[in-house]
Formats: sequence, structure tokens, C-alpha cells
Amino acid sequence: MTFSYNGDNYDVIIERKNNKNTYIRVKDDLKIYITTSKLFPKVLIEKLIQDNRNTIIKMIEKQKKENIETSGNYYLGNKIDIMIINIIKKPHLEDGTLYVRNKEDIEKWYKKQAEIVFKKHLDDVINRFTENIEYPKLVIRKMKTRWGVCNKQLKKITLNYNLIYKNPKYLDYVIVHELSHFIHFDHSKEFWKLVSENEPNYKKLRKEMRE
Repeated sequence: MTFSYNGDNYDVIIERKNNKNTYIRVKDDLKIYITTSKLFPKVLIEKLIQDNRNTIIKMIEKQKKENIETSGNYYLGNKIDIMIINIIKKPHLEDGTLYVRNKEDIEKWYKKQAEIVFKKHLDDVINRFTENIEYPKLVIRKMKTRWGVCNKQLKKITLNYNLIYKNPKYLDYVIVHELSHFIHFDHSKEFWKLVSENEPNYKKLRKEMRE
């Protein structure tokens, strides 16, 4: 059974218990839960829904607002809202709001975006270098103390997953930093000179990232 409203269909879940009364609720999955007695006929449930249509619509809209998570959600330096709607087929970002089916899809969406965005920025940044740097293997993972790691021997760079929340200029600087280690594996004057050639504002960016 479904409830149609504003072009969308909302699942109606009937829970039969040893209840004398019947209750209607809309939970955070935006499904309509009707708790009633084991003997309450389906035809009366359908009538109950129609008689309480306006109330159910208000409950849906209220739950939608409660599903919006506004604190601490950033994507590439921009604050975004997150709305959980169970009828969403595929997570998507539109006008500053990320629409997902459930909370699990939030992390999945961020991870997918990190793979796409980090790869694109690696492609762009490596082309800044006049030195011949072999294209490295890219690894993305959460790190507590470092924004990036270079493994020259394995020809691999690891980028901190949390960069997906920050302005892309910081991502570019970290990539420049790690790629420069393929030429100078220490932090010598020559290393910082190479960093400066490919990211002139690196001192300012380093300072901002430490704040």
C-alpha cells in the first residue's frame, strides 16, 4: 500500500498488534506506519488514510524538515544541507542540498566524490611539473595527523579523505607537496623551491591548514 502526495509515493507499513486504538506515524525513513489491532480490516485502514490525508501530509513535511542535517556538512569548502528521503533513487547534490535515501548513502556519496575529485586534481596538478614524474598510484584514506603521504619506492601517494570537505586549493597543495617528494624526498631548500614553483601560495595554504 502506498500514499501518493505531490508526485511521490510513500510506503504504508501496517503493524498489527494487540492494540485497541489505531495510530499513524511518519518515521525518518518517510514511511507511514499504521499500528492497529489484529482485527482491524484493511478497508477501514484505507478509509482512515483518506480521512486523515491532510494530517499525514503535514507529518511528512515535518519529518522532511527534521531529516535535514545542517551542522558540520561541507563539500569542497562549501557548507551543504543533507536531506534524507527514502524515495530518492540515486544520491545527488542540487542547489546546496545533498539528497540521499538513508544515512549510509551519505558516506558512500562522499567516498565516490573523493575518488572522482582527487583523481581529476591529480591529473591537473601533475601537468604543472616540468620534471618527469611517473604517474603514481592514488590511495585515499582517513588519516589523523597527515594530509598526504608519498611512497617513492612503491610510486604511490596517499591523500587524506577529509580533504573532500575542504576548499580544493588545499587538495592541490597537498598533491603538489607529495609529487615534489618524487624529486626531492626530504624537506630541503630544493624541495621547497620545487613546491613553490608549482604552488606559489604554499606558505599561506600551509598556515591555513594548521589553524
